Amino acid sequence: MFEHTKAFSGFSVDDIPKAKQFYGETLGLDVTEENGMLNVTLGPGGVVLIYPKPNHQPATFTVLNFPVDDIDAAVDAPYCLGVELLRYEGMDQDERGVMRSGGPYIAWFADPAGNILSVLQER
Repeated sequence: MFEHTKAFSGFSVDDIPKAKQFYGETLGLDVTEENGMLNVTLGPGGVVLIYPKPNHQPATFTVLNFPVDDIDAAVDAPYCLGVELLRYEGMDQDERGVMRSGGPYIAWFADPAGNILSVLQER
């Protein structure tokens, strides 16, 4: 039943204009606004719905991952755009904030609403 639907994911924010600026201008994604919500187009046809929620609480886990070919180039881009990489106690992150042990190389950052995003590179 669901295998042929155009499924999409979504998460909340506390400020749609800030989210629109962040996802559209800072990250350079295709963002459209409709009915007070944002549709963020990802790669070949993926879409994320971002909706306002007055009592928004950011997730304590990663809500959106961006696979990249070169994590070092990717983490340089957020720094240039004023996005600070997150550091987690007990994680083996290098001086730039990239975790290079275990699975893929990964670095985390947050949107203006505190939702956690990542860039990751397969080994």
